[in-house]
Amino acid sequence: MSGFNGLAVPGPTNMPFEVRRAMDVALEDHRAPDFPEFTLPLFADLKKAFMIENGQVFVFPGSGTGGWESAIANTLSPGDKVLASIFGQFSYLWVDMCQRFGLDVDAIDCEWGTGVPVELYEKKLAADTNHEIKAVLVTQNETATGVTSDVKAVREVLNSLGHPALLFVDGVSSIGSIEFRQEEWGVDVAVSGSQKGFMLPTGLAIVGVSQKALDQRPKSNLPKCFFDYDDMVKTNKDGYFPYTPATTLLRGLRASLDMLLGEGLENVWARHTRLATGCRAGIAAWGLELCAKGPQWHSDTVSAIVVPEGYNANDVIGSAYGKYNLSLGAGLSKVAGKVFRIGHLGYMNELMVLQSLAGAELAMRDVGIPFESGSGVGAAVDYFASTGQAPALAAE
Repeated sequence: MSGFNGLAVPGPTNMPFEVRRAMDVALEDHRAPDFPEFTLPLFADLKKAFMIENGQVFVFPGSGTGGWESAIANTLSPGDKVLASIFGQFSYLWVDMCQRFGLDVDAIDCEWGTGVPVELYEKKLAADTNHEIKAVLVTQNETATGVTSDVKAVREVLNSLGHPALLFVDGVSSIGSIEFRQEEWGVDVAVSGSQKGFMLPTGLAIVGVSQKALDQRPKSNLPKCFFDYDDMVKTNKDGYFPYTPATTLLRGLRASLDMLLGEGLENVWARHTRLATGCRAGIAAWGLELCAKGPQWHSDTVSAIVVPEGYNANDVIGSAYGKYNLSLGAGLSKVAGKVFRIGHLGYMNELMVLQSLAGAELAMRDVGIPFESGSGVGAAVDYFASTGQAPALAAE
């Protein structure tokens, strides 16, 4: 099929040409004497992206799942109690990992389409007068349902109660796209991945770790090797890694950070809000609903759209891909066949959002979902035209 592939899944996201060019280099010696001239500034700028001054940001070959594992293995011990909530596939998988590590998980089951139940967290933390809860888990952006939760509010609860638990945040589909302030919000471990807001191929787990979390290392007795923070601390300080790093991806990460910091993080967040709002205007014009149960849960990186009763979302996805070369995100687990997802994060502008809406309209027409042709695209056009141009994503 001629033309560009349309990529509207919430990860991997579209890769900028600047990032592609940065990775189109000969392989290099990761033990070379001048390698730290590249890596040390990279580590420093990653801290800017996470908005952390103390602590460190580690880059592991892997995915967000590896980042989760590093957080658990380096700070906790078997039998430790953690507080979590399940409201989508990825928040569920995080709980599942904790259980596999032998942690005592108090997991609150929530309606899918809602997010972290801050009030219930507060009740459970207030009742924990012996401070048995060692970590609190927050999935900032539940990619499966298009729901964003309030990380800052959870930190405020911990502070108001004087509770010493660590705060862990899954920021895989949020960091680099929507507001995240690790140090200001008192986040102890924040996990992200290269294939979302950082606009790279899959292959890097990027983990921001506070000094408080680093100080927990001697107390943790879970097995660790590949994800051992001690090894990273010892080698990263001199600009090296404890094993062979993904140097090509690191070159791409350098270009990605140049783009994000060049645009300015607050401008990045504003751009994502604007594009997501335009997308949501289009969905509303179709007469369809989001999986997110209310505006307080709306995600600025992914919209999960519920198809009408009697239709299968997978038919929409199949038509979009098979006939129009457009990849839409599938529903996962409890929402499989019930939703299709449009990712609007990373290297994204108004035209790309309109393309996704137009492709979804073609596919929905094919499967017989009733709506007025052009209504979603038109509503998004009206929103974008009436609110001014989004800030440009700066090139290197």
